[in-house]
Amino acid sequence: MIVANLRAAEFAQDGAACSLYCSRPTGAGSLRRASTAITPHAAELAIAQHLVPLPLEVRSLQQCVGRILRQDVYAERDNPPFDRVCMDGIAIDSHGGPRRSFLIEASQAAGAPPVTLSTSAHAIEVMTGAILPRGTDCVIPLEEYELQQGTVTLKAEAGITAFRNVQRRGSDSQPGVPMLRTGTRLGAPEIAVVASAGLAQVSVSAQPAMRVISTGDELIDPGQPIADYQVRRSNAYAIVAALRDRGFTEIADDHIPDNENALLNRLARHLGEASVLILSGGVSKGRFDLVPQALKELKVREVFHQVAQRPGMPMWFGVGSRQQTVFGLPGNPVSTLMCLIRYVVPALRTMMGETLNDPERVALAESFALARKATSFVPVLLRHDERGASTAVPKSASGSGDFLSLAGTSGFIELPPRPEPFPAGFAARFYRW
Repeated sequence: MIVANLRAAEFAQDGAACSLYCSRPTGAGSLRRASTAITPHAAELAIAQHLVPLPLEVRSLQQCVGRILRQDVYAERDNPPFDRVCMDGIAIDSHGGPRRSFLIEASQAAGAPPVTLSTSAHAIEVMTGAILPRGTDCVIPLEEYELQQGTVTLKAEAGITAFRNVQRRGSDSQPGVPMLRTGTRLGAPEIAVVASAGLAQVSVSAQPAMRVISTGDELIDPGQPIADYQVRRSNAYAIVAALRDRGFTEIADDHIPDNENALLNRLARHLGEASVLILSGGVSKGRFDLVPQALKELKVREVFHQVAQRPGMPMWFGVGSRQQTVFGLPGNPVSTLMCLIRYVVPALRTMMGETLNDPERVALAESFALARKATSFVPVLLRHDERGASTAVPKSASGSGDFLSLAGTSGFIELPPRPEPFPAGFAARFYRW
């Protein structure tokens, strides 16, 4: 199984918590049930321990943007493959003495075979990206000489040194040395590297087939008539948007009413079609919170239920009989989105084999008081000073249903349990929307 991006200290501390509080098989058909909420780090560890790597697939380079590389990429030859001209200008022999005037004898264009300088008294006009002409080792840029009737006269500031404005062959990479490693996310720069290696297709992780499922009789889709006692179905739209914004495409969504038969039938279908289920709502302790029991009847094993965090304490996580990954997110909009970013997105990236960095950290812009016995997720707006440094300005929500407070924020920070105020400058984990 893949376990990614947890510090050794967190493994030691939260591994013990996970073993105490997470459901584990203790005998044939039995589970040890959670007796209390686990820490966010223990939840993170428990999720990582149950993730199954996604299979590989070979995709053309045009289809690989946002995918996770599952092979090392090597240069097919020295990069650059020749001594390359870096500036438009003239190429000369730096060993030709104190000469300051040169006769242009030829031109060297990018993509053309190399020409040869006949004498150090002459120069060859060169273009950016061209191979350095034979017999030359210095490029003087256009701005540093005057050209009249085929003769170049250097200005006083023009310097003549060996390999000036020349990128040496093999200075970027050489065959046998990986340019990209397995686990790299392929953005525009990485795609360019793969293309430079001469690869028209590459092995990447398959995307998980996902189902985003919201539950509740009170939810009405945008554009549909709505009663005074109903609310708009917004969580599923936020979840899908966050996933698509991160490059995931194999997503379908569904809305299931608070009905046991409907829940069982539709969840059974989704478990048969998808490898990842992300549910919103129905995981708390109310009379109509039917999701945990329905999942149990469908042979989805509960790993944990409840995390010591605000918002989002009722979060649920389990594994299906075919190793499907199932996340039960609390239904309140703020809780849903924060739990998605905090737990689901890193899990998906891990399943795809991405090499994850440590979470980003940002300093509090001001002292912040929030006395809680549980970890707190707090929306923040990033402030940038004249030096370019970023600090976080907390923007507290009035509750886990106050999704309007998230608009315009940059993300949220994770603050540990603490009775006293957090001082300005406190470095907290930061999660971007």
